[in-house]
Amino acid sequence: MKNVNYLLIIIGAAVAMYSKAGTEQNQYVLIGGIIILMIGIYRISKNIPSKHKDENDSDENEDA
Repeated sequence: MKNVNYLLIIIGAAVAMYSKAGTEQNQYVLIGGIIILMIGIYRISKNIPSKHKDENDSDENEDA
């Protein structure tokens, strides 16, 4: 599943760069590439645990 996320990022970046490379830019292809890139980044980032959540939990336990 993690490989799919990385693949989405690579494909999205490649599509976005490809659409920027030409003299005539296709805005729809550029937007599509950016959307694919952002979906891949979102899917990876939602699996990363929050650093601040652990700090908040330990603060609450010390007060009790």
